Amino acid sequence: MSSIILLVALFALMYFLMIRPQRKRAAERAAMLGRADIGDVIATVGGVIGKIVAVEEPGEVVCIEVDSDVELRVQRRAIGEIITHARSEGTAEPPTSDDLDAPE
Repeated sequence: MSSIILLVALFALMYFLMIRPQRKRAAERAAMLGRADIGDVIATVGGVIGKIVAVEEPGEVVCIEVDSDVELRVQRRAIGEIITHARSEGTAEPPTSDDLDAPE
């Protein structure tokens, strides 16, 4: 009987330390990939940084502009991180250093 309790406790420990955090990271990554849209500056898992300029029809391939007149087609799952999101037209620009009052 005690060996069954030990096995259940071991499985519960493994679930809370390994399986649950991995599922949470996978869900966060899927949400991040779903939010990537035209105008976002991204970094691929290979280290290429560029701006998304187009999303092809199935949605699994994005075109990123890495320099003037240089575009790369990469799979959406190759996006490693979104560096900056494109601003929607209704949002205000953040204050620049000129707009901030200097400490006295």
